[in-house]
Amino acid sequence: DVRKSMGEAAVKVAQACQYEGAGTVEFLIDNKLNFYFLEMNTRLQVEHPITEMITGVDLVEQQIRIAEGYPLTISQDDLKINGHAMELRIYAEDPMDNFAPSINVLEEYILPEGEGIRVDNGYLQGDKIPIYYDPMLAKLVTHGATRIEAIEKMKFAIQNYTIKGISSTLDFGSFVMHHHEFVSGDFDTNFINKNWHKDEIKHTLKTEFIVAMDVAKQWLEAFDQKIKV
Repeated sequence: DVRKSMGEAAVKVAQACQYEGAGTVEFLIDNKLNFYFLEMNTRLQVEHPITEMITGVDLVEQQIRIAEGYPLTISQDDLKINGHAMELRIYAEDPMDNFAPSINVLEEYILPEGEGIRVDNGYLQGDKIPIYYDPMLAKLVTHGATRIEAIEKMKFAIQNYTIKGISSTLDFGSFVMHHHEFVSGDFDTNFINKNWHKDEIKHTLKTEFIVAMDVAKQWLEAFDQKIKV
């Protein structure tokens, strides 16, 4: 019901100013599910792939067609939500250094692949990341039948996204996807200030690395013993 009301309010905003073209209406919602108008961007958002994934509509194509004077080929009733999608912005930033820009050459750059995984990418292996532009490398998007499935696909995609030569927001994205507040949906705009403490994160990552190394050591010892037998 809340989603339906927000959609209706967004349509009224566009109608009120006789808006033509692709646009995005943003709302904030409180813990009692009351929503408030924030702003309207007269363009597509960075997150537009999410809408494309759950509706099957190519918003970029529609934006161009509208600009060329063609009428819409779909109606509001044609739009249905299919499953759940989420997007992680892959930035050339160091989360451990207050998200400062990370400038260098992409020594290794391999994109994840798989069903329900989409990467809108702007760089190739060997490219140099400049300091003069927005530090976003790509948009990593996953789609699943449920929110949990989309999260699990995002975890898989992050694990199979290789970036070497610079710092990136991949580890931060992994931290978020594994955090119980995010998984449950019980979080707000203060999530980073509340939960992202780099010293604790470094300790966690170090602990996970030690555990992984210990498991690998035990596996190799068992394998070696099996070979000897």
